[in-house]
Formats: sequence, structure tokens, C-alpha cells
Amino acid sequence: MSVAQAVVADGTSRRERGGRSARREQRSHGPQGLGRPYITRNIPSYDILSEENLLRIEAAADRILAEIGIEFRDDPVALDHWKRAGANVDGELVKFEPGMLREILKTAPAEFTQHARNRERSVRIGGKNVVFSPAYGSPFVMDLDKGRRYGTIEDFRNFVKLAQSSPWLHHSGGTICEPVDVPVNKRHLDMIYAHIRYSDRAFMGSVTSESRAEDSIDMARILFGRDFVEENCVILGNVNVNSPLVWDATMTTALRAYARANQAAVVVPFILGGAMGPVTNAGAIAQSLAETMAGCALTQLERPGAPVIFGNFLSSMSLRSGSPTFGTPEPAIGSMVVGQLARRLNLPLRCSGNFTTSKLPDAHAMNEGTMSMLAAVHCGANFILHAAGFLDGLLSMSYEKFVMDADFCGALHTYLDGVQIDDNQLALDAFQEVGPGNHFFGCAHTMANYQTAFWDSEIADNEPFEKWEAAGGEDAARRANRKWKKALLEYEAPPLDMGIDEELQDFIARKKASMEDAWY
Repeated sequence: MSVAQAVVADGTSRRERGGRSARREQRSHGPQGLGRPYITRNIPSYDILSEENLLRIEAAADRILAEIGIEFRDDPVALDHWKRAGANVDGELVKFEPGMLREILKTAPAEFTQHARNRERSVRIGGKNVVFSPAYGSPFVMDLDKGRRYGTIEDFRNFVKLAQSSPWLHHSGGTICEPVDVPVNKRHLDMIYAHIRYSDRAFMGSVTSESRAEDSIDMARILFGRDFVEENCVILGNVNVNSPLVWDATMTTALRAYARANQAAVVVPFILGGAMGPVTNAGAIAQSLAETMAGCALTQLERPGAPVIFGNFLSSMSLRSGSPTFGTPEPAIGSMVVGQLARRLNLPLRCSGNFTTSKLPDAHAMNEGTMSMLAAVHCGANFILHAAGFLDGLLSMSYEKFVMDADFCGALHTYLDGVQIDDNQLALDAFQEVGPGNHFFGCAHTMANYQTAFWDSEIADNEPFEKWEAAGGEDAARRANRKWKKALLEYEAPPLDMGIDEELQDFIARKKASMEDAWY
């Protein structure tokens, strides 16, 4: 298959709209559901630590790597890579001299494009670019009508369709929820197909085994063409360290599979302070730096120049109960430091997300989510996973919160645009027309700019109290409930080449027929 066959036009029909909907559409820079392919930030990242303190954290990470080391379990190929690179390998324990990993990481690109089958939706990861992607990995789903339940493949497809329909998300994501009604050893095939069939955006593949990672890449090769995939990134794999200081074979073999195919691994420690790392922020950051550098460097030993994303997932826990906590201030401010460290390594960054432990799409959820999303924005994150839908400490994907979070991502588009300065923005002609003591509501400048002057939320209710009360007094969650149902009702699948579709379905059928169902 050629990439020309694989890449198709958006195909979203443009509906006639007027009034508020038309303003929203124009503000989103295109037809509903298209929007910008990604954000190029016009505000600077926020650097909070001095050079002296950054050097102290890097020195602490170097000591962890040199004196304590990291175990690479059950992956002899990874151990051979480290031996050839000059690391000190004792059984499965690997120790690294200071500076060794930084030298290896010099071959990793600072910025790269992940191609989508619709070229207009390809994303640029790194530099000043920001990509919002849905939440990832929840076994449960929930909504206001049916409550909390195990996710199904129907739920998975619904969330892919909702992401495709939002102008404020840029990426289709990965395991948006676990479809537990499909066998464990086969569900990755249905998930990748759902991303390809129901979205024309960039997507993520499976990482739960080397073979499933390779299946994901093979399906991408069918979609884009083998030669194109050999030279370009078209799929991401999100791999996690088994903190503290352990990389297991499930993750390293998947990581190497992506790197070997010239596809991007997103390398992410998951550190719950007080459990998988120290309770102190600086110590957890040093641990995170050590673990992430080791994973990122392994991709370069597998294939120098392969794209890789420096990831981070700092979190806290309740030291009274042992329960994980999300959206708290310590990990949020820690993300700022991680951003500085990633920029010093000249690597793209995945950091933070819309985190919360709330069990409902309520004020608790939005408080914690806003805390962590603003941290991601200000730390300079390039790929923001968990941008929409995260609830219940990541155990649940919420339909309502998905819509509420996507709406907030719309606000962040405007926030990241910063303040533009030109003659129109300075509005001196408006002052000339209005003069002292009058209002600007109907002046020529306002009329010329009113359609795009302000971001227009689809969830907020800005009507007077009496009008809101007379209309039923709905809260944001109930409005979001109506919104996701409407989005699914109006959803239109982007066209997919029939030959590619048939080849994908044949691949899936052959793979499924080759193995018995496994449910664990």
C-alpha cells in the first residue's frame, strides 16, 4: 500500500450553522471536529529551579544510576545492549557511569511528526508544540445514566468517536478504556482497528507484550505502507517503568519493538510518592529522571535516531490510608522541574494530565484536573496524555468528564495563544469612535471582532440565574451528558480506503484464528 492510498481527506460534512454555533465553529478554526491539528504555544514555559538546584537533582539521579542501578528483568537483548554500550552489568542489575545516558540520548530527535492518515491531522511533537490526547487505561467506564461498569468494545469505540468529534483534542489516544468483553490476547487488534476505522487522527498502539506491539505496528504498516512507516513515525507506544528502579521484559521488549520499527516510545515512570518513590518531591524527581533516561537511552541502543518521548507521571498518596491521590499540588509543581530537566536533554516531553481521584464529574474533579492540566501547560509538555475523561484515580473513564475536559482543552487553546499585539488588537480606532464614558458593545471594532474575540464554551451556562432556573437548573455534568449523546448521534466516520479496510480485517481475522481466547 502506498501512503497516498492510506491518507484520506477529512470527509466531515459541513452543516449550516448560525449564531453561537457558528461562532464556536469559526473559533475552532474549521468544521466542527477538525480544529487545529495541534497547538503551537505562544507563552513561555515556567522555569522554577535555579541552575544550581537543577544540577543537584541531576547529580542525585547520576548517583542513583551509578551506585544503586536499575534492574532489567528477563530481557537478555536489553542487557546485551547495555554491555556493548559500556554499562556495568551484574546479572540483571545495570549501573551507569555519570554522563553515559546523556551521551547515548544525543541521537534522539528533539522534535518529530507523528503522521495521521488524514495529513491535515498529523501532529508535531516537541519544541513549542502541544498535543492533547484522551485519558488512557481505565478498566471501568461511567456515565450519569448507567453508573460505573466495566468497559466494553462499544464504549471504546464511543470514546474514539467522541475524540474524533472534538475540535479541541488532537490525538485519538490509545487504550481509552479496557474493553473487557474481548479476550485479553485479542483486544489490542479491535482497539487499533477502532482507532483506524473511526478516527483519522494519530493514535497509539499496544504495549502489553512484544507480539502485541508488533501487531499494532503491522496494522499501521497496512494503513500507511511499509516503506512509509520505515521512514516516518505513525504510531506511539506508552511504556511504564516498574518503579522503583525496575524495567521488566513486558515493557522493554515492547519499547524495543517500537524503536526497532522507527516508531516512538513514550517512556513513563509511575511514581506514587511514599510507595514507589520517596515522599519528598526532589527525591521522586531524581528517581524519575534516572528511570526515564534509562528507558529513553535503550530506544537509541535499539535504533539510533528513533523518536522517543521523555515521560513523567509523578503522583502522591494518602499516607493515612495508602490510597493514591491525583491532581495534588506537589506533583503539579514537580512537573515544572521535570519540564526543565527534559529541555536540558533536548527531548520531547509528556507530562501531567487531567488528573483526579473524584468519583464524579464534579467540582472536586475539575479542581484537581485544572491544577494538573495547568501544570502540564506551564511545564512545557508537548504530548499531554490523560487530557480528557480521567476520573476515579484513572480507574474510570467518564463520558461526562470527557466532554467537560475537552471543553477545558478548548479554553487552553486560547490560553496558550497568549496575547497578540497588532493594530487591531490594540483597538485605538475603537477608542476614537467610543470616547470617554460610552460603551463598546455596538462599535465597529466590536462588530468586526465579536465572532472570534472570546473562547465560547459549549458546557458553561452564562445566562442569568432566572433563565437558567426556568430551563431546568442543570449543572455542568448534566449539560455534558446531553452533549456526548448529541455528539455520538451526529458522528460521521471519516472515509477509509476499502482495500485497506479489507486488508486490516483479514489481518485481524487471521491473528485471532491463530490463538485460543485468553482472559488474563
